[in-house]
Amino acid sequence: MRIGVVSIIVTDRFRQAAKVNEIISGHGEMVIGRMGIPYRPQGINIIALIVHGSTDEIGALTGKLGSLEGVEVKSVLTKA
Repeated sequence: MRIGVVSIIVTDRFRQAAKVNEIISGHGEMVIGRMGIPYRPQGINIIALIVHGSTDEIGALTGKLGSLEGVEVKSVLTKA
């Protein structure tokens, strides 16, 4: 099992917010915490997730999010 942080930057909020939230909710069992901040000067929204799960589970989450146009995802994981 891994624990870590997933950072999500959404550059097209109006088109992607519902999809991003749907994907995160679908993987909600591994989300420990979530913080979302709109950064209006740049027109982006930043979401930080604290996650706990297997490498495959976290990879499925980040892969689905990263496949959305206008969404960038990075993760940092360590052993739990």
